[in-house]
Amino acid sequence: MQYKFFPHTEDDLKEMLAKVGVKSLDDLYAEVPESIRFKGEYDLPSEMSEMEIRRFFDCLGNKNKQLTCFAGAGVYDHYTPSVVPNIVERSEFLTSYTPYQAEISQGTLHYIFEFQSMMTALTGLDISNASMYDGSTATAEAVMMAKANAKKANKVLVSATVDPKVLKVVKTYAHYNGVEIELINEKDGAVDKDDMKAKLTAGGVAGVVVQQPNYYGVIEDYSGVAEACHEQKALFIMNSIAADLALLKTPGEWGADIAVGDVQSLGLPMSFGGPYAGYMCCSEKLIRKMPGRIVGMTKDNRGQRAFVLTLQAREQHIRRQKATSNICSNESLMALFVTIYMSVMGKEGVKEAAQRSFDGAHYMCEQLVKTGKFSLAFNQPFFNEFCVRYNGNVDELQKRFIDNGILGGVKVADDCIMFAVTEKRTKEEIDKLVELTK
Repeated sequence: MQYKFFPHTEDDLKEMLAKVGVKSLDDLYAEVPESIRFKGEYDLPSEMSEMEIRRFFDCLGNKNKQLTCFAGAGVYDHYTPSVVPNIVERSEFLTSYTPYQAEISQGTLHYIFEFQSMMTALTGLDISNASMYDGSTATAEAVMMAKANAKKANKVLVSATVDPKVLKVVKTYAHYNGVEIELINEKDGAVDKDDMKAKLTAGGVAGVVVQQPNYYGVIEDYSGVAEACHEQKALFIMNSIAADLALLKTPGEWGADIAVGDVQSLGLPMSFGGPYAGYMCCSEKLIRKMPGRIVGMTKDNRGQRAFVLTLQAREQHIRRQKATSNICSNESLMALFVTIYMSVMGKEGVKEAAQRSFDGAHYMCEQLVKTGKFSLAFNQPFFNEFCVRYNGNVDELQKRFIDNGILGGVKVADDCIMFAVTEKRTKEEIDKLVELTK
């Protein structure tokens, strides 16, 4: 047949049925009991023309309410240069598949290698894998790495200032992998180091998980944390919003063994919840325990540069029971998106976007406090996200925001709102939000 995706013909069906030794489709399913066979009509909508189907989806899309976004909590409204989706939408990228066969996957392997290189530069660690599903599952995978590295210890300490959504995923993984999760208390919106050290000293700890900036947007001081972990032979794991690392002290500089997080902040649209991708970087000594794929660069027999999957057994990808992890997909299309974004923006461009986000958040915080109705929830430094206590009804205030076309932060307590600002937010938009609080 000329068009291989056309349905089977009657002759095709007869030939296949004859091959398996039956005369009809009814004979093929003869062993299925009559009592469980569906005999009604399928409730399927009638067919539509192309114009009708486009109109149908336009109507669905129009139900979405586009708001000026001042919410964050792990997903941020950053600007995406127009060139990025245009390159990503090229057919050779949109149709890319898992690069098992290096000789026909050089393009895919190349951009994954570049993604890895950029993430190691951003995190200050030695090795990056080829991206994870998202930041929460990447954190859970890091917890599994800590347990595998410790051998006998099965407890992992998690700071109470870690995003609750991430914590839930970590607990789910831990429950089914024999890992005990214990929370480290928080103090004024940051990790309680005394509580952390006491729980480390008690023994049996495989790793410690913290977040930077943390869930409340606070930039924490992790001085001495790596040393405290390593004294007890525990791994230090740091979850970070990727874009913030352009200005902040890197996980590598803090002495972290594993850096994880989401790359959504590097130009990926919010897209009503996804798709996104995670990252995972680690020190060289942990490379054999790292899940996902690792792409390396070498030379072929002609001396030309070539890219290959490296440093991991094939079981990682085809034998689930022996794999380091069952998250093996590399989310490579999203990794490509992020790689192009960082290439287009350049080192200084990524820094400038982060700086504008920082500046906008601090301006907005000052203006809200000036109204007399808000006060900072924590006496701590923050990046582009901050928590304020509101002297009024938070639910009514947020409804007022929405009625005026603004998604006004995330409610984190009865009297507390967390606002996020990115480089997309203008002074006029900030001033409008502040005016609505008066």
